[in-house]
Amino acid sequence: MIDKEFADNFAYEWIEFWNSHDLQRIIEHYPDYFEMSSPYIIKISGVPSGILMGKDAVGEYWVNALAIIPDLKFELISKLINVNSIKLCYKGPKGVSAEVFHLNAYGQVIRSYAHYE
Repeated sequence: MIDKEFADNFAYEWIEFWNSHDLQRIIEHYPDYFEMSSPYIIKISGVPSGILMGKDAVGEYWVNALAIIPDLKFELISKLINVNSIKLCYKGPKGVSAEVFHLNAYGQVIRSYAHYE
């Protein structure tokens, strides 16, 4: 079960690391077998399913995304906690977004789903 303290720390780090564009620190939240789904994967990476598998593929996508939006900044709106997942709602360059992070027993994100307006 994810507790409030873990969720608070996760949200704080996630926003801080993204706003600093420190991909190395962002990637630390994910195991090698991480899976990500986002409509921007289709646009940026050209993957029709919108799903990337593996930390290397997702890391490359994020490098490309930061090159396209070099002044990327997020502002946390809220966080919601479930048994093994966290949902962050935040403001970004495209408006309000939400991302659901499914975690393993070690507190690493094994799967995430990004949602946009």
